[in-house]
Amino acid sequence: MTDQEIKRLKDNLWHSADMLRASAHLAANKYGQPILGLIFLRYADILFKQHKKKIDEEYNKNKGTRMERSYKDVAIEQCGFFLPECAYYDYLNDAPDNAEKAVLVKKAMEAIEKENAKMDGVLPKEVYGQLVPEEEPELLSKIIRVFKDIPEDISIDIFGQIYEYFLGNFALSEGQGGGAFYTPASVVQYMVEVLQPVTGDKKFLDPACGSGGMFVQAARYMHRHNASNNAMMKFRCYGVEKDPDTVKLAKMNLLLNNVRGDVIEANSFYSDPHNAFGQFDYVMANPPFNVDEVVVDKVIDDQRFNTYGVPRNKTKSAKKASDKKETVPNANYLWIGLFATSLNEHGKAALVMANSASDAGGSELEIRKKMINDGIISQMVTLPSNMFSTVTLPATLWFFNKERKRKDEILFIDARNIFTQVDRAHRKFSEEQIKNLGIITRLYEGDSDSFWALVEEYKAAGKQEQVDWLLERWPEGKYQDVIGLCKVAKVEGEDGIEDQDYSLNAGRYVGVVIEDDGMTEQEYADTMKSLNAKFAQLNAKALELQAEIEKNIKELFG
Repeated sequence: MTDQEIKRLKDNLWHSADMLRASAHLAANKYGQPILGLIFLRYADILFKQHKKKIDEEYNKNKGTRMERSYKDVAIEQCGFFLPECAYYDYLNDAPDNAEKAVLVKKAMEAIEKENAKMDGVLPKEVYGQLVPEEEPELLSKIIRVFKDIPEDISIDIFGQIYEYFLGNFALSEGQGGGAFYTPASVVQYMVEVLQPVTGDKKFLDPACGSGGMFVQAARYMHRHNASNNAMMKFRCYGVEKDPDTVKLAKMNLLLNNVRGDVIEANSFYSDPHNAFGQFDYVMANPPFNVDEVVVDKVIDDQRFNTYGVPRNKTKSAKKASDKKETVPNANYLWIGLFATSLNEHGKAALVMANSASDAGGSELEIRKKMINDGIISQMVTLPSNMFSTVTLPATLWFFNKERKRKDEILFIDARNIFTQVDRAHRKFSEEQIKNLGIITRLYEGDSDSFWALVEEYKAAGKQEQVDWLLERWPEGKYQDVIGLCKVAKVEGEDGIEDQDYSLNAGRYVGVVIEDDGMTEQEYADTMKSLNAKFAQLNAKALELQAEIEKNIKELFG
C-alpha cells in the first residue's frame, strides 16, 4: 500500500468507528479500550491466516507419527501465537447481531489469553456488553464490520501504524486524560532521530511508558535503517507504568508492532522492577510533570535518585497533611536523575520535561550544576507550544550521552518556531522538520555525509524549499551556530553556562533573529524619529476627537 492509501485507510477506519461512539454506553475516555481490542483481534486473525499455510504444512509433515506435535505448538513456532477458532474474525463477524455478540467477543479474548501466556491479562474483556445497548443491540456488530474492511493481504507493520493512529486520536479527543498515556508521535520520532538507537544486544528503559510509543518508534527507526530480524530479536524493551489499563494498551502496542519487551505495573518512584541503576543502553520517557507527592524518606536512600541529589525544601515545613511526612517540592529532578543514573557506560537518554525545570532554582539548581559539570547533558531542545494534549506551554527535550567526547559544552536548539499546524489547538513536526532538526545533531557530531545525503534526498524528491533551508544555514555542510536556532555553549568562559547561572534554557543562548532591512544605523534612527512624530500627531488628533465626542454628548443629554 502507498502512503496515501494507508492514510486513507486509517482515516476511514477512524471516521467509521467514531461515528458509532455516540450510541455506546461508555464514557469518552473508556471508548478506546474496546476499539483497540477489536483492532488487535483483526490483527491476530490476519496474521494467523497469513501463516496458516506454513502451519498446516509443518503440522501435516509429522501428523500420525511419533514426531507429531500439537497444532498449537506448531502455530506458536511459525506465527508467534495460536489463534483458537472461536477468535476467528469471520466467526465473530458472522454471528447474529444481538447482545450475544458481546459474549462471543469476551470468550474470544479469554481464549487467546488462555492459549498464549504472554497475552495473559492484556486484552479487554468486560467492556463489550456496553456496546450492545438495548436501543441498538447491533452496535457492536457494526463496529466489528468496520475493521473487517482492513484487507487481509495488508503488511503486518501497518497494523502497528493503525493502532498508533487510533491511540493518537483517542488522546486528542480525551484532552488531558489522553496525554497521560500518549506522547505525540512526531515528538517521539524526533527524539529517536537524535538518539539513533542501534540493534543488537541492547536494553531500552521507559520508566513512565504510557502506551509504549517510545519503544515502537525506536523499533521503527531501526527497521528504517535496515535492521535484520535477528538483530531485532535481541533488542529488549523494559517499561514501567502505574495505571493498569494503560499497561494493557502498552502490551497490545508491543505485540502489534512485534516489539519484544516487558511492561510492569508499578510506581517508578517507589519500585525498581527492572533493577535500573547503570543497566540500560537507552532511556526514553515523557514522565508526568511537577509531581509533588513523592515522600522523601522513600527515595532519599535510593541511588537512582540520590546520585545527583534529591530535591528538598529549604525548610521541612512542606508536609503531607495526612501523615506529616516530608515530600519533595517537585519531582521533575527525581525523573531527570533517574534517567541519568539508569544509563550504562555507553548509554544515551532522551526525555520530555517541563520548561520550568531548565531554570529551576534551590536544590534543583544544585542538582543541575552537578549534572552539567559531570558532562552527561549533551543537548537541550525547546519545543513549540501546543505539541501535547496535556499542556499548551512549550516543553523541553533533554538529551544525555555517557560516551560523548566534548563534555565541556552543550548543544542548544530553539525549535519553538518550527512546527506544522494540525488544527487550532495542536501542532506537530512534519517528516521534513524532524529530519532537518535531526541533522543539526549529525552536523554537530561531525557527520557531514548524512547532511549531504539529506540534501540529495530532497533534490530527488523535488523538495527545493527544504534544500534551500539546509544550505542557507550550513552552506559548507559543516556545523555552525545559527542565530535563533542553535548554539553550542561552553560550560565555562564569558557568556558560558556558568555565567547564565547554569540555566539550560535554549533561548538564553541561541539569541533572536533580527531581520536585515538594508538600512544604515542613521537611516534607522531617522525612520524611528519620523514614526514617533507621526504617532504624536495621531495621538493629538485622538485627543481632539475625544473632546469633540464629549462635547456632543453634553449637548445631547445635558
